[in-house]
Amino acid sequence: MTETPSQHRLGIALVVAAAIAWSTAALFTRLLPYDSWTILFWRGLFGGSMIVAIMLMLQGSAGLRDLTRMSKSGWLVASLSTSAMVAFIPSLQLTSVSNVAIIIATGPFLAAGLAWIWLKEVPHRRTLLASAVALAGVIIIVGGARAGSDILGIALACFMALVIAAMTVMVRRLRSTPMVAAAAMSNFLGSVISIPFAQGIAAITGFDLLILAMFGCFQVALGLTLFFLGSRLLPSGQAALISTLETPLMPFWIWVAFAEVPVLRVFIGGALVMGAVIADIVGDIRTQRPSG
Repeated sequence: MTETPSQHRLGIALVVAAAIAWSTAALFTRLLPYDSWTILFWRGLFGGSMIVAIMLMLQGSAGLRDLTRMSKSGWLVASLSTSAMVAFIPSLQLTSVSNVAIIIATGPFLAAGLAWIWLKEVPHRRTLLASAVALAGVIIIVGGARAGSDILGIALACFMALVIAAMTVMVRRLRSTPMVAAAAMSNFLGSVISIPFAQGIAAITGFDLLILAMFGCFQVALGLTLFFLGSRLLPSGQAALISTLETPLMPFWIWVAFAEVPVLRVFIGGALVMGAVIADIVGDIRTQRPSG
């Protein structure tokens, strides 16, 4: 499980880029007047197709073989990714966004715990401290949302957080598995599962189809591919910590696109999250510099 300093820095850059791509979800969703399942169907279709196109461009026929002859471990990762995507939508419908965001923010602790148990990968105290600060930042960001909740929605959010943590550790453990192919398959599986629940699949306009294509290609395909590639090169807890950058960046894109100025708590919480992640990355680079 050891990587060179250059590989480690590459892993950090890839996961940071994945978090930036994932953070645009709220922006694209805001532009689409459709039910969540319809968006998930088209997003998964475009996302999966984009990943396949990238595989063919970079690997040729070998990429297609990875997709058609995927191993059991690849199917397992794809199933975990699909489960997380599918659980995300009803969790938002059954409980508050604040509950979902806070539960997702526990991901670094869950990933570090699973990696400790499964990979004997002892989490660095610096990363655990940074994760705690990031969790506090997320709580501040969503602290003004309504307090009402539903047990089923919270249960789904907890399931999703655990699945994402397990997927992060599995990507780290099964580095010989073609994870890009698993990312493509997870999108297609998400589209198939959405069909019985989607109400507006055939009602999409041409402009909205363009937005959905951008949603699938950038937010899903690029984000998931970068995360899978970067997670192979980082400790599981650190990869999960960096991905929490998604939370403070979401209101930033809404601010840029719709001129909606975030409230003060978003600035304070976002500063805590970003400061925690940056401090962990800088500390990590300083620690590795002598060995490099």
